Amino acid sequence: MIDRRIALGIVVAVLALVPLVAPPFYVTLFNYIGLFSLAALGLVLLTGVAGQTSFGQAAFVGLGAYASAVLCLQFGWSPWLTLPAALIATAAVAYVLGFVTLRMRGHFLPLGTLAWGISLFYLFGTLPTLGGFTGLTGLPPIEVFGFALTDARAIYVLTWIVALLALWATANLLDSRLGRVIRALKGRASMVEAFGVDPAQLRIVVFVYAALLAAVSGWLYAHMQRFVNPTPFGIGAGIEYLFMAVVGGAGNVWGAVIGATLITVLKEVLQDVLPGLLGRSGQFESIVFGVLMIVLLQRTGDGVWPVLQRLLRPRPRVARDGGGAEAAAAPTAVAAVSGPVLSVRSARKQFGGLVAVKDVSFSLGAGEILGLIGPNGAGKSTMFNLITGFLDLTAGDIEIGGRNIRGLSAFGISRLGVARSFQHVKLVPQMSVLDNVAIGSTRRGRRGLVPACLRLDRREEAHLLREAAQQVRRVGLAEHVDDPAGGLALGKQRIVEIARALCAHPRILLLDEPAAGLRLQEKQALAALLRELRRDGISILLVEHDMDFVMGLTDRLVVMEFGSKLAEGRPEEVQRDPAVRQAYLGGIG
Repeated sequence: MIDRRIALGIVVAVLALVPLVAPPFYVTLFNYIGLFSLAALGLVLLTGVAGQTSFGQAAFVGLGAYASAVLCLQFGWSPWLTLPAALIATAAVAYVLGFVTLRMRGHFLPLGTLAWGISLFYLFGTLPTLGGFTGLTGLPPIEVFGFALTDARAIYVLTWIVALLALWATANLLDSRLGRVIRALKGRASMVEAFGVDPAQLRIVVFVYAALLAAVSGWLYAHMQRFVNPTPFGIGAGIEYLFMAVVGGAGNVWGAVIGATLITVLKEVLQDVLPGLLGRSGQFESIVFGVLMIVLLQRTGDGVWPVLQRLLRPRPRVARDGGGAEAAAAPTAVAAVSGPVLSVRSARKQFGGLVAVKDVSFSLGAGEILGLIGPNGAGKSTMFNLITGFLDLTAGDIEIGGRNIRGLSAFGISRLGVARSFQHVKLVPQMSVLDNVAIGSTRRGRRGLVPACLRLDRREEAHLLREAAQQVRRVGLAEHVDDPAGGLALGKQRIVEIARALCAHPRILLLDEPAAGLRLQEKQALAALLRELRRDGISILLVEHDMDFVMGLTDRLVVMEFGSKLAEGRPEEVQRDPAVRQAYLGGIG
């Protein structure tokens, strides 16, 4: 295996040697690879990591190119002055398009990006100001310290400095507080929302970031070619950028470079080789290229990067000083109130003619463990979703810390000091246990996107990771802190969810079947942990089917049947209730 730092050094050395020893054709080819890598890098983050498929990346490359061209030719600006203007214009357009498009789901999202990608392409070609389909010529070259970058070798250095800086910044972003929740967006938006993050806003941030990378690529392209026309910014180019990200490996920033290199070089080779083999010219390279890409994706479904990654030595595990076996006492997230911390009054939820929760009322006191039990279909999970804001009340009221939460979003309710686990575990399988747990502390961080990209958030990041490691130890999973969460048994994954919830410093903790899949000793350890949390003042609402676990742990029980409250009281009182014994406990005495 090769050490990662040595491999990175080899790549940088090769890139440094290209303009010194390679013929002009190959220098130009590497320039294009650098430009394509920038555009594909945005799609690695947007599509590969955040799960938002876009075919419109080429349109943002065109926005960056045309904005700079117009400002240079019509207003006499220097290229360096046009760069921030191009970025601002692209960010504004991307924000509007993202606000509309990212609300779509399923196949409507990529279709939406196709629609505005085609629209912008024809806009570039029909506006007289932009030169129509003929384009704009005579753009000035970029100058560095008075030296004009007029040939391929000169602009090569700038292109790859920008590309490597973009790779570094994006890798930093993914290795940060924001990066963790971006990685969790793909298929797990509800989990992100449960920990105080607005997923819709985060998607727009990622969308704009990807567009800005494309705009930088367009700016470099315009001043390398010294002219622009709409052809390189059509929907075909958008599909090709997405293809680069997928083929290279859309889960890692280096996948953008690998994909851009493979596809660019392969297209050039096929254009040179096929006419000689077939004895005539034509678009045969497109057919062969498509077949080769299909074979490649069938053999490596996650792209080429995971294959290369196996040749690299894994990063050594870093010992983390957690400051003791237990986490420091968590500050309460909700101001102390004289009454219950949670009050549910006549809560009702209807789905058309189906009444899932029918006028249910109960309360949860400070430092109390309340069990919510009943058979499948009783309405327990619906009640959980009403309390946490994932469903809206049809009627009734729910108060947290004396505040009515009706109309609040799930991330808004989370910020009131509510944390939860899920009936169906929601972890990011490829991420470590530590990173999954650290998602719980997201809303307590203050450093934003730019500090994350520039690694100015390292002190805050170290603090959040230390606390996450403390919570991992607290729940008894210290030996798994660096293991991928998806490799753990289901019962331990549920414990990871509890550790993640504790990282949010909750006042109210909602646990949905936390003991499912645990062995006896693990259940006993979980019960001891929950009693400890109760002593720390955390109120716990618990849904669980293991009656022995519930009876020995809870202070009170609420029993639901067909959406209605059947009984409420101390465990021994509920256990003696004839209707409960008959219907739910099977005569447990």
